[in-house]
Amino acid sequence: MAKMEVKTSLLDNMIGVGDMVLLEPLNEETFINNLKKRFDHNEIYTYIGNVVISVNPYRPLPIYSPEKVEDYRNRNFYELSPHIFALSDEAYRSLRDQDKDQCILITGESGAGKTEASKLVMSYVAAVCGKGAEVNQVKEQLLQSNPVLEAFGNAKTVRNDNSSRFGKYMDIEFDFKGDPLGGVISNYLLEKSRVVKQPRGERNFHVFYQLLSGASEELLNKLTLERDFSRYNYLSLDSAKVNGVDDAANFRTVRNAMQIVGFMDHEAESVLEVVAAVLKLGNIEFKPESRVNGLDESKIKDKNELKEICELTRIDQSVLERAFSFRTVEAKQEKVSTTLNVAQAYYARDALAKNLYSRLFSWLVNRINESIKAQTKVRKKVMGVLDIYGFEIFENADNSFEQFIINYCNEKLQQIFIELTLKEEQEEYVREGIEWTHIDYFNNAIICDLIENNTNGILAMLDEECLRPGTVTDETFLEKLNQVCATHQHFESRMSKSSRFLNDTSLPHSCFRIQHYAGKVLYQVEGFVDKNNDLLYRDLSQAMWKAGHSLIKSLFPEGNPAKINLKRPPTAGSQFKASVATLMKNLQTKNPNYIRCIKPNDKKAAHIFSEALVCHQIRYLGLLESVRVRRAGYAFRQAYEPCLERYKMLCKQTWPHWKGPARAGVEVLFNELEIPMEEYSFGRSKIFIRNPRTLFKLEDLRKQRLEDLATLIQKIYRGWKCRTHFLLMRKSQIVIAAWYRRYAQQKRYQQIKSSTLVIQSYIRGWKARKILRELKHQKRCEEAATTIAAYWHGTQVRREYRKFFRANAGKKIYEFTLQRIVQKYFLEMKNKMPSLSPIDKNWPPRPYLFLDSTHKELKRIFHLWRCKKYRDQFTDQQKLIYEEKLEASELFKDKKALYPSSVGQPFQGAYLEINKNPKYKKLKDAIEEKIIIAEVVNKINRANGKSTSRIFLLTNNNLLLADQKSGQIKSEVPLVDVTKVSMSSQNDGFFAVHLKEGSEAASKGDFLFSSDHLIEMATKLYRTTLSQTKQKLNIEISDEFLVQFRQDKVCVKFIQGNQKNGRVPTCKRKNNRLLEVAVP
Repeated sequence: MAKMEVKTSLLDNMIGVGDMVLLEPLNEETFINNLKKRFDHNEIYTYIGNVVISVNPYRPLPIYSPEKVEDYRNRNFYELSPHIFALSDEAYRSLRDQDKDQCILITGESGAGKTEASKLVMSYVAAVCGKGAEVNQVKEQLLQSNPVLEAFGNAKTVRNDNSSRFGKYMDIEFDFKGDPLGGVISNYLLEKSRVVKQPRGERNFHVFYQLLSGASEELLNKLTLERDFSRYNYLSLDSAKVNGVDDAANFRTVRNAMQIVGFMDHEAESVLEVVAAVLKLGNIEFKPESRVNGLDESKIKDKNELKEICELTRIDQSVLERAFSFRTVEAKQEKVSTTLNVAQAYYARDALAKNLYSRLFSWLVNRINESIKAQTKVRKKVMGVLDIYGFEIFENADNSFEQFIINYCNEKLQQIFIELTLKEEQEEYVREGIEWTHIDYFNNAIICDLIENNTNGILAMLDEECLRPGTVTDETFLEKLNQVCATHQHFESRMSKSSRFLNDTSLPHSCFRIQHYAGKVLYQVEGFVDKNNDLLYRDLSQAMWKAGHSLIKSLFPEGNPAKINLKRPPTAGSQFKASVATLMKNLQTKNPNYIRCIKPNDKKAAHIFSEALVCHQIRYLGLLESVRVRRAGYAFRQAYEPCLERYKMLCKQTWPHWKGPARAGVEVLFNELEIPMEEYSFGRSKIFIRNPRTLFKLEDLRKQRLEDLATLIQKIYRGWKCRTHFLLMRKSQIVIAAWYRRYAQQKRYQQIKSSTLVIQSYIRGWKARKILRELKHQKRCEEAATTIAAYWHGTQVRREYRKFFRANAGKKIYEFTLQRIVQKYFLEMKNKMPSLSPIDKNWPPRPYLFLDSTHKELKRIFHLWRCKKYRDQFTDQQKLIYEEKLEASELFKDKKALYPSSVGQPFQGAYLEINKNPKYKKLKDAIEEKIIIAEVVNKINRANGKSTSRIFLLTNNNLLLADQKSGQIKSEVPLVDVTKVSMSSQNDGFFAVHLKEGSEAASKGDFLFSSDHLIEMATKLYRTTLSQTKQKLNIEISDEFLVQFRQDKVCVKFIQGNQKNGRVPTCKRKNNRLLEVAVP
């Protein structure tokens, strides 16, 4: 009987409400209380329809094991309790089975667990997709890209010890079977300002600390670095060490991950050299100097750091020093060079450090993409995973240009979330035949337009202000905003022309406020213009391009004097706007899946749930809005089959089995329960329930009915158990009585029997003793007569033979002595036996001449015996090697001068590790047979006698030649077409392979090779040919032999000669008929 599969439902044993769509009543307080109740019971996942809310537990939970992966594999989304694996499985199955491209959008503020959520999604997909060497390699590369990007793009902040300081979007590509082929990563807005300055309590990017903590002393000396963090101005010291974080171990993990992803050793070293250069840039300090003309200029205080940077980057020290002191402005045909004061020099230094690190990060992303991109050009299915910063609102007007850009991105994501959610709802209603009613919701397109409008949007005005000639400051930009956006209902500033805000003293003069969908955000305008310009002086770009360091040179292509472009580079805002537009276009082509991450507290501690903090996140993530959109029509929907299976016990007609269609059964069930018609609708494949109260009523009825059924089952079970127990007791009593009566009779019988045996034994003993006495007397009489007769016969014999004793004494003494000598010989031989080694020639000396033949025969027998014992120790592989060596001895001993040097060399066969070397992967895939020999030989050119390196491959049926560099097969000769192998008798490695005339392989003639393993190759070719063709291959050993080259026969002649290049034989074409080989 098959084991019954136990399934649970989202509604079974529910803690709080598993799906917020079913929350009743729905308001902010009940929403937070439900999350807190589930959080307190370690239920960190909650649904809003098909959206997953994830609350960071700040501790490991046992809910991500391989067993959990199998639990959620190929399960319906609502079949089990809420989990991130359920959403991952739903997305993967939709991609694999329905051929729908998917995207998983993970949002939330720093510390909410976005990065961990993206790892869990990728690990689940990796666990459930196909297996195989290539597939596992792709999965491993995709997973190992995370540690590299985290090291260079993550940092410790006050909110999160591993905060992603960039946005990441990864497209994972699958084939038609659902196996991963590769991926493409896009990064957005790296927080490069962190390179030069970090807020109090935060760190720079992880890689700096990992390098100083985990690098070997040799590597640090090579990079001219020290382990002391305090030596570097760019590193924050108050949070240099993070509890629970081992930077040294993480550095080893990153190096290993880079190797797995595909970074070459020199590439990894180049990356670390750039990181070291960025660290050292922060130690360059400037001092003011006054020129004759009264202008201020700056000079580098200590040039040692500059010298070390120039050695690392291989830049001329004078070039970089000038770039830090002067700025050249080009306009048409004119060049103007101005000096930099100390403030400008520090700005130039920090700008270079930020640009160098930012471009290095972009290069890393592109390099990872090269390694993990799909190698095939077949049509691919795509699953995108978006891990991007959530909405950010800092207090005390600390929101700057970065927060403005981040919040703009979240506005766009909210817009597409609402649009795609409504679209998905509408499509399901239409698919199920349910009438669609219009849903009122807040459309944030007006906020997006305020920011991104090409004419009067904030980003457009910021770009216009940055490009405007004259004095440009953050204040002039704010004035322009006040002029253009004054009447916009979502824009506020203290100097706005709208009289509504003139009395708003909460607005500082240098700030403006935007009413985002998540709430009002106050932005400090200071730094907007500089951060949008993201200006790097051309002198520094050109200095970097002149570096001898290939990686740094490639990061600054605009520094090439031949490609000078006087046009200003695009601003940071316009670049990010274009990236967001591309991202939105990409997301709209895919089926969306959402994970909303929530941080329960600011202390990064487990078991603490801050309601105020969670409430703030619920508002700016728009979660209540999402619930209202989801339940605007029908709050719950379920397929007919699981609905009938769950509630069939509530109706007598459907219990225990309904034999008709599932929809008809649900109709009968709802009619029996007298549920109002306006509370539900029947779709084509699902039942739609309008109000959660109706569902909870069904659940209450089901719970009560299950209790009644349990009582009935208990009653019937107890009656059956009592009856069964009574019948068993009755049957047992009968059996026990029968066994007891049998036992009593058996015991009585045994007593009678034992008494009888005792009496019998006594009588038999008495009779036996009587007979024994009689027999003993008779025996004594017979023995006495025999003794007397023996003595008498002995006396008679001695009298008769006494006269013959002296004549036979010598012979008997001789035989006895001989026997004693032989016995002594064998005993001595036992102790003098030589060792069991077959090559041991020792043998004890012969003690007596008459034992000569015996001594030799014994020596022969012992040698044969120990040889057999030695052979029995051989493995099959050793036997094969000795057989090949024996075959080589029979073929070449005393015939080929090269043979003695090959005796001590083991026959390895596969000298090229084709199976392990990725260089020969293409060659390995092309050969399906077992490879007997894989060796590089020199193929002699038929025209001029010169040699070309080729890979010589021998398989069970073929002889192949392949190009050494590309691995491409050049020639393939069946073994049946090989007729003879010719070679000289001298100490050279030349041999010719003769082919059958008229065969396809012989169209270009015979082959002439030179190899360092001639004896082995000829022996294996001989044995393989004999095994396959059952014919012995002719081995010709002669100092002159003929070779067929196309239509001509050429004589190959071996001569003795002095070689210019030492002891290497040389081959030379003398004429059309003679090829001469000079052997030293």
